[in-house]
Formats: sequence, structure tokens, C-alpha cells
Amino acid sequence: MSEVVDRLAAALNVHDLEAAAALFHENYRSEQPAHPGRAFVGRAQMHANWQAMFSGIPDFRAELIRSVDDGDTTWSEWSWSGNRVDGQDFQVRGVTLFEIRNGQITGGRLYLEDVERADVSIEEAVQSLSGRRPDRDQRPEMLDG
Repeated sequence: MSEVVDRLAAALNVHDLEAAAALFHENYRSEQPAHPGRAFVGRAQMHANWQAMFSGIPDFRAELIRSVDDGDTTWSEWSWSGNRVDGQDFQVRGVTLFEIRNGQITGGRLYLEDVERADVSIEEAVQSLSGRRPDRDQRPEMLDG
């Protein structure tokens, strides 16, 4: 099954939309659990999405960092990059879980996010999540060796 994801990465990197779309079942189900409103069904929507991606990011590049099969599911870590036509940098990192049957991707759960442009410390991130800033003096000492 990882072969399907390898072929997807290759098709994305040469911007071969038809080859990429052929890897998806016509009733492909896409979910983004952290962004529930982005869910959709169908190869046609996948095709439309990637047509816009290639048009908006003409130098789009996908790096498949790692891919592991687990039953009918392939877990893959990705790094996507490029430059948008409006001049903005494009960087996305994350993981996809693709359900693959008979050589086609039938479903996907995507955990992909824009890479933050600003350096945000762990303390700032925890405060943003919890409303409380961690106290540096309360951290346990790291052990050497």
C-alpha cells in the first residue's frame, strides 16, 4: 500500500493532476479532524482542490518523509513547500492516514498544518492552549547521561 502513497508523492511533485486523481476512489472520503468543516466526499472535489493548489503554488513540492502500512491504512508524514503566486511562502507539515483498497485511496484523515512563521516558545504555546503560562522554576531538572 505504501506504493500507492509513493506514486501519489511522485505525481504531486511533477504536478500530474490526472495521475494523482487516478489514485483516489471516485467516492473518496476526506476528513480533517482538527478542521471538521473541511471534510468532503469524491474524487471530483479532490481534483478541484489540487487543481487550485498547483495553480496557486506553481513550484509546489511534496516530501514524503516516512510511510508505514498498518492493515488497510497507510500512515505517512509529509512536508509540503513552495511559493504562492501572491508571493507568500507555503509550508505545511503533518501526517495523513489513508485507507487503501484495491490500489486506490478510499478515505483519508489529514492532520496537516501550516508551519508557524513566528517563533513561539513552548511557554507561549502552553499559555495559548491552557490560559496559563508554565512556571519555569517548577520544571524538573533534566538528568544527564
